[in-house]
Amino acid sequence: MSDAPAPVVAAIDVGTQSTRLLVSNAHGELLRRSVITHLGRGVSERRSFDPQQLVATLDTLRAFRRDMDDLGVTHARGISTEAVRLAADPSLFLRPASEVLRFDLELISGTQEGCLAFDGATAGLDQADAPFVTIDLGGGSCEFALGTDHCEQVFSATFGASVLTEAYIEHDPPRPEELLAALSIVQAHIDEVARVIPELRDAGSFIGLGGTFSTMAAVEIGLADHDRDAVNGFLLTRSAAEDVFRTLVTESYADRLHNPGLDPARARTIVGGSCAVVAIMRYFGLDAVRVSEADLLDAIVSDLLHDPRN
Repeated sequence: MSDAPAPVVAAIDVGTQSTRLLVSNAHGELLRRSVITHLGRGVSERRSFDPQQLVATLDTLRAFRRDMDDLGVTHARGISTEAVRLAADPSLFLRPASEVLRFDLELISGTQEGCLAFDGATAGLDQADAPFVTIDLGGGSCEFALGTDHCEQVFSATFGASVLTEAYIEHDPPRPEELLAALSIVQAHIDEVARVIPELRDAGSFIGLGGTFSTMAAVEIGLADHDRDAVNGFLLTRSAAEDVFRTLVTESYADRLHNPGLDPARARTIVGGSCAVVAIMRYFGLDAVRVSEADLLDAIVSDLLHDPRN
């Protein structure tokens, strides 16, 4: 009989807007943290990292490393996504991040990102509801993935909550023409998504992932504090999404902050994000989207627990 300790595994995701950590063992989740660090702020335009956001992200990774050490993590995998993909020199972040974490932080493709998100969100779902479409709306990109028991097709579109807000929203509150521009550019992207994966239109279930979907669900519920169990699996109807959209995009930033369920750190980028959500639901004629709090972090820890060498 082996005396080796049971593995404690960790997954880290450095996104355009948030930096996240999940630590688990064979018995379940030990720690889940998400910090809005805005690594991707301005990267789509400048192709370089904002020094302040770079430092904030590295500080967060340093805190995550301490958490991992405290919990006895034996195996870990960290990934970075669109903000780093857009940078002219990704190593300016990847090198110090890997030094802080004491393992290599990977830069993954949009296809890899979409497949991991699909695997995490659909694990354990009833196959009678398949095929599934996962919509992983992040700060800098949006991955559409289609499949049944595994990810079969992916398209990574280059729009997200942060990018849309930075590119199109200049006034507070936003002007109608700015919102129309954001909605229109999302529709143009989805035209391409639907051209490449026409089967999306016939999918059985659409699942929304990422901070924007979770925030819109939380605002609809009216959560004073984030409750993962209340948000996970919530059926966000198109009518509710449109109501939340109208509220969030017509208010000033100062007024928007008072909406229960809205993290103040998302109060600016939620404008672009909510434009993306309603544009997607309108385009596909969706009556509702199932919100998932499980995503690529969950897929990574599952893989590590099954084979720690991954």
